[in-house]
Amino acid sequence: MTNCAFCKIIAGQIPSTRIYEDEQTLAFMDIGQVNPGHVLVAVKPHVENVFGLDDTLAGAVFRATVRVARAVHAAFAPQGMSIYQANGPAAGQTVFHLHIHVVPRWDADGMNLTWPVKNPPREKLEEYAVKIRAAL
Repeated sequence: MTNCAFCKIIAGQIPSTRIYEDEQTLAFMDIGQVNPGHVLVAVKPHVENVFGLDDTLAGAVFRATVRVARAVHAAFAPQGMSIYQANGPAAGQTVFHLHIHVVPRWDADGMNLTWPVKNPPREKLEEYAVKIRAAL
């Protein structure tokens, strides 16, 4: 895709600090480091979000993410690790090329990932499950 920054990074048209690459994925340092060691793992073909992944590419990007997360953990020894992937503007996606954030975490590092828990009754959960199972 001609206007996609991540496609340009993958093609070598925009400089990046690469840390891992295989046939289907590229991992590089996020220029907007939340914490030291913040890495992005992107799929090489232009796929906008998780809904465009086939099973093979989904497996490849998660394998690469796990490999990178282990390396970041070994290199920085963080107290925790956030693995984050957003789909669509409402979810906070700002670059519309499938990528996963690997973010080493420390207590009081300023990054907050919270959501309002609604605790619906079991009957409502069963209703939701019926819809999801039907879509599978």
